[in-house]
Amino acid sequence: MISRLQWFTMRCALVACLAAPRAAAQQPSSALATRAALQSELARLEAGGNRDHAAAALVRWRLENGDFQQGDRIVVRVDREAQLTDTFTVNVAGEIELPQLGPVPLRGVLRSELRERLQDHLARFLRQPVVQVRPLIRLLVEGDVVRPGFYVAAPEQPLADLITLAGGFTQRAKPLGMRVERGSTVLWSSEPLRQALGSGYSLDRLNLRAGDRVFVPQRRSGESGWRIAGLLLSLPFAVYGGILSNSPAAQEILAASAQALAMREGVQYLEMRNRFDEQKLGFDAVTRY
Repeated sequence: MISRLQWFTMRCALVACLAAPRAAAQQPSSALATRAALQSELARLEAGGNRDHAAAALVRWRLENGDFQQGDRIVVRVDREAQLTDTFTVNVAGEIELPQLGPVPLRGVLRSELRERLQDHLARFLRQPVVQVRPLIRLLVEGDVVRPGFYVAAPEQPLADLITLAGGFTQRAKPLGMRVERGSTVLWSSEPLRQALGSGYSLDRLNLRAGDRVFVPQRRSGESGWRIAGLLLSLPFAVYGGILSNSPAAQEILAASAQALAMREGVQYLEMRNRFDEQKLGFDAVTRY
């Protein structure tokens, strides 16, 4: 009979074998959602009826109101214009104020439309401006993470990166109970959230905005803090093993697959041997060998 630890190890090896040849195809897109993509997504969700009502409401809100909220920060770089190369904060009116060039209204603007909106505004004052922009959003991470608090992240980043910024889960955390909230409304939780994490969904893909809250609950006192499947090891590659890959892209896909599997199984420790930046995946560090 195969023990649970043996089964778990075999499953990890299977993930690695399947992920490597398909790494490029599985890599999550970092592109920001366009208006056309959101409209298509909304139509699909509305066709799903009440089951997708909450997700449809999130997309509809974005299309009607845009992505930018008070307090959002936007990194702007304009070639040969030092005064306009800075980090600007969205004000209460939903605008950013550019030195000498006045406010740029962002009500109803999506993140994917920001560069074009800013370039159009600058073109009224500058000849053929070359503009680069990077929007940032401020989210709250609370509960059983090492460093709870507000964090600023790029919307292209996966949600797991936000947990990493907060230092990863504590040993008391219950990762399977993690949820994302907006006020008193739960936006993501349970299986939909686990699937999103496993697919590497970005903050933008999850339709998050400034002020949303990621909460990681604590295990109940009756729940065991240790189980055989609670320690995920890269055993298929022996004592000095680790991620077996011939390209950085494949390596990242394998790491993401291991993380998704660990989150689905409620793993508290994830060890990637010969990978010494232990906190990168958002799990508590373990003793090195």
